Amino acid sequence: MHIRQTRWIFALLAVLATQLACQLLPTSDQQTSAGNHLLFQDNFSDPDSGWKRVSTPQGTTDYEDGVYRILVNEPGLDIWSMPGRSFGDVRIEVDALKVGGERDNRFGLICRAISEDSFYTFIVSSDGYYGVGKIQGQEYSLIGMDSLQPSKSILKGSALNHIRADCIGNTLTLYVNGSQLISVQDDAYPAGDIGLIAGTYETSGTDIRFDNLSVFRP
Repeated sequence: MHIRQTRWIFALLAVLATQLACQLLPTSDQQTSAGNHLLFQDNFSDPDSGWKRVSTPQGTTDYEDGVYRILVNEPGLDIWSMPGRSFGDVRIEVDALKVGGERDNRFGLICRAISEDSFYTFIVSSDGYYGVGKIQGQEYSLIGMDSLQPSKSILKGSALNHIRADCIGNTLTLYVNGSQLISVQDDAYPAGDIGLIAGTYETSGTDIRFDNLSVFRP
């Protein structure tokens, strides 16, 4: 396992770099049994639910067989997608499954995206590492940690992981499979879109399938 760097080189597909489209929140919330209000939900069965559908030699973002797929076909590249909404304090949950590529990858959730290249990330890897970070243009910095850290809560290899990101006030908290891994503070982005992200290091071919996305107001 090589040492993780605190800076990543991020390259966004040009076809994905469209201006963030903000929409109003739903006018009525659904109450969950846990006491949170459901703001947005997507099981990706409807290919017109708002996520980008793009395929280039560098990668793919698209609906496929009832899930949402992000395929990264270039080393050192990250690809992300957002549904074009705007939220304040949220709790985001999603199921993520690696179906291709090396374990040395990254994938997870986005919150408070104020543009296509300004947002927070909550990522895990298929070799058991995690981190919370902030993207500002082409600059990436981890928050509250010098490098990605290992956790036994993350299931390795081609296993399904349940990822949760809480963005509440200036506190950002990452949970994986029900376990809290890290909680940090940052106040750069108070609100914005949510999203999904996947990326590669030295080897291309990261192929992640996302399902059962839910966004709650805590």
